Amino acid sequence: MKESATRRSFFNIRPIYMNNLEEFKSNPKTSFMAGLYENLLKDEAEMHAMMEKDPSLKELAESDLASIQEQKKTLEEQMKSILAAEKEADDAASTAVNEIVLEVRAGAGGDEAALFAAELMDMYKRFAEIKGWSTKVMEQSINDVGGYKEASMEIRGIGVYADLRWETGVHRVQRVPETEKMGRIHTSTASVAIMPIRKKYKLVLNPADLDIEFSRAGGKGGQNVNKVETAVRIVHRPTGMDVRSTVERSQNANRERALTLLTARIEAMQEEEEAKKFSADRKGQIGTGDRSEKIRTYNFPQDRVTDHRIKENWHNIPEIMKGKLQPIIDALHAAEKGERGGAAD
Repeated sequence: MKESATRRSFFNIRPIYMNNLEEFKSNPKTSFMAGLYENLLKDEAEMHAMMEKDPSLKELAESDLASIQEQKKTLEEQMKSILAAEKEADDAASTAVNEIVLEVRAGAGGDEAALFAAELMDMYKRFAEIKGWSTKVMEQSINDVGGYKEASMEIRGIGVYADLRWETGVHRVQRVPETEKMGRIHTSTASVAIMPIRKKYKLVLNPADLDIEFSRAGGKGGQNVNKVETAVRIVHRPTGMDVRSTVERSQNANRERALTLLTARIEAMQEEEEAKKFSADRKGQIGTGDRSEKIRTYNFPQDRVTDHRIKENWHNIPEIMKGKLQPIIDALHAAEKGERGGAAD
């Protein structure tokens, strides 16, 4: 028997937010409604099966299906509204964070990448000075040419996370290195990670998962720093992640700082994974927050900085590298609000 258009329409109905169902089920605020939604899906499948077996029940089944569709739509709208409100609250709480750890790591490009990483760290330090924020270098690994293999810096100040949260990702530099005799342009990279330091974390570390080591800090800081084991290194066995703190004068203070940084790193990693998992459903998002995502290119021969996410360009790289980042930050703020979006030159 040939199906009617009405019947086909019911057979072809597809839940609007099925891709989000696991997200709804995993959220305590929507898990109950997600369960009701799943029950409706089962009822819907049974109605279709009944119509297949006995076409004479078509009219009754279509009436029930219409009711199920209305209930599903109501649940979908309610769950979506709850998640949207929760995300808005989380975003507000996140952007209100006034303390971060900024990490820079050299990527592809050898010494040139390490030098670029050092320049990026200096750029952010100068930007912080312009904004009136305080900075403290937490850790740095310097190579033979004076560049950074990796380095981390604590920045404190009003609005610091709100302004710098989009800096996470791969930064690419194109220029002729000083050691290049043939005048060829080299491309190198460095990655940046921005981790908010919150007063309260969702994550609680299990002490049984931690290996804690103590050592002498070394360097400047007086006899206490050089003779007492104040430096602390903590390894999180489940992830293999490790942190080290040497900037404080006491072992306990360095231990607390290292725990805070480790918690921030693991939570940032989890948030990054979640962002990638649901990135297709997060409209208005600037990238995924993935530190492997290429976000910006600094082209020195053309005196141009390009942000690839919003496809905008800025010139006068020497001033930008001196910390004049505000125009770029402003453009990212505007892009998040949906106020702009252009094409790169």
